[in-house]
Amino acid sequence: MMRGKVRILGGIVLCLLIAGQPPAALGQAPAEADLMAVDVQRALILNHCSDCHNDDARVGGMTLTSLDLTHPDQTAELAEKVIRKLKTGLMPPAGYPNRPDRDDARALVRTLETQLDAAAALNPNPGGRLFQRLTRDEYANSIRDLLGIEVDVEKYLPPDTVSEGLDNMADSQTFSAALMEGYVRAAAEISREALGDPTAAPASSVFKLNRTGGQLRQVPGAPFGTRGGISIVFNFPADGEYNFRSLMHGDTEGTLFGTIPGAELEVSIDGERVALMEVNYEDLSEGLDSGLNVTTGSIFVRAGPHRVSSVFLDKHTRIIDDVIRELEHTLASNDIGDNREPTTYAHLREFEITGPFNVSGVSDNPPRRRVFTCRPVDPGEEMSCATRIVSQLARRAYRRPVNDEDMEGLMTFYRQGREGGDFESGIRMALQALLAGPEFLFKLEPPRPTASAGETYAISDLAMAARLSYFLWGMPPDDELIETADRRDLTDPAVLEAEVRRMLAGPRAQWLSTKFAGQWLLLPDLANFRPDPFYYPQFDHNLALSMAREVELLFDSIVGEDRNILDLMTADYTFVDERLALHYGIPGIRGNQFRRVSLDEDYRRGLLGKGGLLTLTSVADRTSPVQRGKWVMSVLLGTPPPPPPPVVPQLDETPALTSGKLLTVRERMEMHRANPACNSCHSMIDPIGLALENFDVTGRWRTWDKTYAIGSDGVRIHTGGIRVDATTTMYDGTPLDGPASLRDGILQYSDAFISNLTQKLLAFAIGRRVEHFDMPTVRAIIRRAGENDNRFSSLVLGIVNSQAFLMNRSMPATTDTAEID
Repeated sequence: MMRGKVRILGGIVLCLLIAGQPPAALGQAPAEADLMAVDVQRALILNHCSDCHNDDARVGGMTLTSLDLTHPDQTAELAEKVIRKLKTGLMPPAGYPNRPDRDDARALVRTLETQLDAAAALNPNPGGRLFQRLTRDEYANSIRDLLGIEVDVEKYLPPDTVSEGLDNMADSQTFSAALMEGYVRAAAEISREALGDPTAAPASSVFKLNRTGGQLRQVPGAPFGTRGGISIVFNFPADGEYNFRSLMHGDTEGTLFGTIPGAELEVSIDGERVALMEVNYEDLSEGLDSGLNVTTGSIFVRAGPHRVSSVFLDKHTRIIDDVIRELEHTLASNDIGDNREPTTYAHLREFEITGPFNVSGVSDNPPRRRVFTCRPVDPGEEMSCATRIVSQLARRAYRRPVNDEDMEGLMTFYRQGREGGDFESGIRMALQALLAGPEFLFKLEPPRPTASAGETYAISDLAMAARLSYFLWGMPPDDELIETADRRDLTDPAVLEAEVRRMLAGPRAQWLSTKFAGQWLLLPDLANFRPDPFYYPQFDHNLALSMAREVELLFDSIVGEDRNILDLMTADYTFVDERLALHYGIPGIRGNQFRRVSLDEDYRRGLLGKGGLLTLTSVADRTSPVQRGKWVMSVLLGTPPPPPPPVVPQLDETPALTSGKLLTVRERMEMHRANPACNSCHSMIDPIGLALENFDVTGRWRTWDKTYAIGSDGVRIHTGGIRVDATTTMYDGTPLDGPASLRDGILQYSDAFISNLTQKLLAFAIGRRVEHFDMPTVRAIIRRAGENDNRFSSLVLGIVNSQAFLMNRSMPATTDTAEID
């Protein structure tokens, strides 16, 4: 009877979905006449898939013997795997002699999706999570929002576990005794930083600079007319005297930085110079590689956050373009292995702040004003003022209005602190307890008291507000959102949409670009990439930062301008600063500010032309078509290839030289694929990467691949070049000859790209992995977005209006909700 209802509902759902749908490539629901009959489905799978995916062969660990084509919802997880492979054209693999017609494969996908979606409509499953705590970035953002101070969370908390490329997945978050100790220690130190500490003992804070970073330009936040060095916001704990130490790079064995005389180092606080010192490398002891310390005398600084800069006066006699070209020439003409001279200008290596000495108190400052919204004028007013302060802090920290139970616990800590000190020590103790409490550290969504295990229920408006703010902003909801939720207005779809659009329009929505897009596209990996300086002397840490920012700004333009998400693949514009423009060969760009530029070259368009993504998918001394192909399949299409068998040799083990001929990366890959164990996967991966071979390791466009040899003296020398050959054939038979054709080939499967992005964004929003039972929700979101030209806001609105976002499923009681060490 239920299965009959499924078929009836399926017909109803189809009628509702057909009108006004986007093209088939975007996942439109078909008419019943377009559905493939069960016997036709069975014949297609038997003829084209069963040779490999049967109980005996189990290629890829998959057998289709158990796939229920009459009622695919009974084997939904397997059916969704089939859909994913067929949507991207990966199965059957290229070269298979019996590949089905593409229209037949698409018809099978439509049929399976329609039946799965209809069954899910009858028995929706929003999924659930037992608990979710703030990630390190969310924790730092929440502290900044609450107290107005920057926190170095790495000092207190371990790195977050990454699952499915995201660090906010609830099922991968553990909560150990060691982590709790970190939270308690952080709460104590942060409360002292925010309120100041007149009893603070002298301490040192050291800030190290990346050793591969160039220091020829002004750093963000530093005064004009300066270059290099460091500029940070430091929270001084008390009014007193502080010492500032700057360590220069130095090594008299041959890597000495700063051979040009007359360098001057400026230390400034909030833009005002407090010290100017000459850098004299004659003071460096011969043979000492620890560098040269330049130290100020004691400088008085008032408590609170101040911008501190230790930078060099800019004395360039040439424009930056010439300096960098000279730098590249210098590097390329030296033996990098033993004797390098990256620049003759002085470079800062680390910066240290020590103090306070001779403490005179704690001055008023912005963090203190945030906390002390009232001041008792006599002892009788202390309790009422303290209650007001603590309740305001708790409301913002707990992301909801506070109740009597909340206040009773927090005021107990206030009284304990007051007994051992004064009014401020009581507030500090209450703040410390608040910052270490579960209401702050966790995104709590209490189930309905009467909900039984497995029951579905709507989350509260306040929980929905927290989900929204951490999804779109990475920080707590603002007062407007909390007030709207407290009135229970978020359940009104019109109000919810208005709030989403307001949040997306503000600067805080850059969180989606810096955090979500970064993790989705694997941008954090770029910070760890070190190209071989002999081959790529122009690459440094600054260029890596510019590359990452370019990708973030492209994604931010999609969000801020509410563009079609497919523009991520086709955008004919990008964002560059001077450093990146020089790398790309774009003329007329000066300074550190990023600006939008139109792209004349087709190969730079969209994500496939971004230097950062091409760099992080390379290896130190050569391109890696394998890594690039794997990145496209995994990140853009959501179909990661299986890991290689353990017996298969790495490409680096393939000979680079044979019969006296130096082989290109392409030729070495062809030898590698000759191994039958390698060919099945590499025939899918390699063509994608080979189509990007005109980009070198650092994402520069090239037509020739330089070749090198080792001379008799052991020095590498340039021996010539080989013309790059980017012609190949995609796994589905599409001919490729470069990034433009690859982009067109991927867009043939635009529905797979949109589906993968939607799944990632949904997982990021709900804090758990997207499971097979979520796929009907994903398809509904895509259909809604398709009706509005796939605009980013439509994708977000589809997510926040989905049951996965608005609902929860009660989980069975268990003691295994957290891992306790």
